[in-house]
Amino acid sequence: MKTIFEWLDTMNIHMQDPNLIMEALTHSSYVNEHREVFADNERLEFMGDAVLQVWTTKRLFQLDPILSEGQMTTLRAQLVCEGALANYNRLLGLSSFLLLGVGEEKTGGRERDSILADMFEAVLGAVFLDQGMQGVDKILEKVITPEKMRLENTIVMDYKTKLQEVIQSDTRKTVHYKVINIEGPSNKPHFDVAVLLDNIVLGYGSGNSKKKAEQMAAKNAFEKMAK
Repeated sequence: MKTIFEWLDTMNIHMQDPNLIMEALTHSSYVNEHREVFADNERLEFMGDAVLQVWTTKRLFQLDPILSEGQMTTLRAQLVCEGALANYNRLLGLSSFLLLGVGEEKTGGRERDSILADMFEAVLGAVFLDQGMQGVDKILEKVITPEKMRLENTIVMDYKTKLQEVIQSDTRKTVHYKVINIEGPSNKPHFDVAVLLDNIVLGYGSGNSKKKAEQMAAKNAFEKMAK
């Protein structure tokens, strides 16, 4: 696929103002090297962040069976964190359209989670301003589904919360989590975490983010205690 507009056509999104989407693709490093370009994607990123928060909140509110306010807050944080947004960008194949400065390109900016996450939000902001929430739906429904929400919720809420509840039923102490190993490149790390109580290891877990590794460690500890 050669252009962002061909990609938008595959999503059945037809921008009335093409300048908006081009601005969404433009990183500040590109503006610094091209005097004829006046705007980077930071303002659209701001807009897209707000749109994303509203969209995910509405979808979480509509899930059946219903989630508590605490569950929705925690799950939303997982769905819209930097790593998740960068992965949505990669899944949709948007990163190839990113406009980067030469220096940023050479240092791996096209694969950097922070840049990809910002670009993804900027694209959402541009589409929202041009097409409204209907256009945003077409993008987000490709990467954030009810199934993904439920899967994330199983990881995020069940075990970490349950483990603390079990611990506090016998003692007022609180477990804590310790990263014991990090492997892989900076844009795709893998974490190993231990969950401890009074320096006693209760369980271990791994994941592609610190938070997910903590949840899996809690799951491991909870299942041991349940036996």
